[in-house]
Amino acid sequence: MNRAFLTRFAWLSVGAALFTITLKTAAYLYTGSVGLLSDAMESVVNLVAALLVLAMLTVAARPPDEDHAYGYSKAEYFSSAVEGTLLLVAAAGIAVAAVHRLISPRPLERLSVGLLISFAASLGNLVVALVLLRPGRSTTRSASSRTAVIC
Repeated sequence: MNRAFLTRFAWLSVGAALFTITLKTAAYLYTGSVGLLSDAMESVVNLVAALLVLAMLTVAARPPDEDHAYGYSKAEYFSSAVEGTLLLVAAAGIAVAAVHRLISPRPLERLSVGLLISFAASLGNLVVALVLLRPGRSTTRSASSRTAVIC
């Protein structure tokens, strides 16, 4: 697939992550739910991952040079390492918030509003996932057929 085609889907992922962060943060603020806070933090990781995909598409498109005889196509490994590290940081932040809530419990507020907002974020993610599913499948099929030809 060409870079412009993939870049369009990366921007869709960035938009979806921003949408989700906004809604899940609002749901957390309405309810005080640490679970909704953890969803919002995980969405920040998704945003960074989508931005890294955009950056790595640009890097991977560079032609080979004297320092990189085979090009820059392995740049995606860098984004995987950063995303994994961010997941660990988010997990630590969630753990701190959860321990604080265990020590100082408080009842959840406006739960129905928070859940409706969270549900809207989930629907938005479902729409984006369905949009990304088809090109993801075709990319997987084309990679499988190239592998079959090589073997």
